[in-house]
Amino acid sequence: MILLPAIDMKDGQCVRLEQGDFGRQKTYAADPTVMAKRWADDGAEWLHLVDLDGAKDGGRSVNSPIVERILSQIGLPVQLGGGVRDEATIKHWTDLGVQRLVVGTKAVREPEWFAEMAHAFPGKLVLGLDAKDGWVATDGWLEVSSVDAVELAKKYENLPLEGIVYTDIARDGMLIGPNFHMTDRLAREVKLPVVASGGVSCLDDLIMLKTMPVWGTIIGKALYEDRFTLKQALAI
Repeated sequence: MILLPAIDMKDGQCVRLEQGDFGRQKTYAADPTVMAKRWADDGAEWLHLVDLDGAKDGGRSVNSPIVERILSQIGLPVQLGGGVRDEATIKHWTDLGVQRLVVGTKAVREPEWFAEMAHAFPGKLVLGLDAKDGWVATDGWLEVSSVDAVELAKKYENLPLEGIVYTDIARDGMLIGPNFHMTDRLAREVKLPVVASGGVSCLDDLIMLKTMPVWGTIIGKALYEDRFTLKQALAI
């Protein structure tokens, strides 16, 4: 299981939100590049970047130079999400050197477009599947549907994607543990590799996730709040 420390970027800073709420923000570092170096020095194999400005406004954002610095100075493969809603944005990030791009709302709302992009950029895109209690959520988590997350994921499993990032929005940034049931179900029932996201609070959470067939786990607030160190997590 690969561990991906999360670096959420807003207005050029490293922040964390609670349940995706821009009104519940805490800043952890003035320069996300410094945080990226810290995780790299601690042994990270991947970084998970979130462009919150892009997620809020769409398209390219003020955080592009920061991502470029992280790619050139840190040297780790990067997975990035937030505001990936058109081909120009996909091309922009992949040209910069981002290895994997997470596409959420646009993929769910326009599956034909997403399929076209998946074939145009094979091995570069990841389905961002955000859900609340197993029901798919879109539009910055403001809209919760009556669509089962696993059933939706199955519709995308034959595309040339790199995987699925599954986030339980009720748990993200709350330090209350992941949705183990849905994460396990998704990883077992869908052919694509699954990355668990949202809610990791302690080392026991990672021990539990390790028993599931997930490719990786994104860790955010637990690291920033010193619940454990990345070195301790990697040792598990």
